[in-house]
Amino acid sequence: MKVTHFDNIKEEKVEMDGAVEAYVRWMITDRDGAPNFAMRMFRLERGGETPYHKHPYEHESFILSGEGKLVFEGKEYAFSQWDVLYIDPDKMHQFVNTGNKELIFLCLIPYKK
Repeated sequence: MKVTHFDNIKEEKVEMDGAVEAYVRWMITDRDGAPNFAMRMFRLERGGETPYHKHPYEHESFILSGEGKLVFEGKEYAFSQWDVLYIDPDKMHQFVNTGNKELIFLCLIPYKK
């Protein structure tokens, strides 16, 4: 069990090639006893983006604030606050902040099997 304010969780710079002004907080992980999923909170500053990449697990994302675009397999999809996104495993994808303020979103991923 865990109850804490997000400010108590360290924000880390995303250090992958292609990441621009991207930051992550690992909100809930296996260190907290979560056996199946990790919850992360991302913050992309104005002009920020995640790398264009793929991996063998899905993403479930919920946009808390801001606006952006999802680049998915070469196509672009606009999104904004309160939108929900699902990204299939093994598909190329990227989050890009297209707005005038920070983009903040939750992203849940399963642990690699």
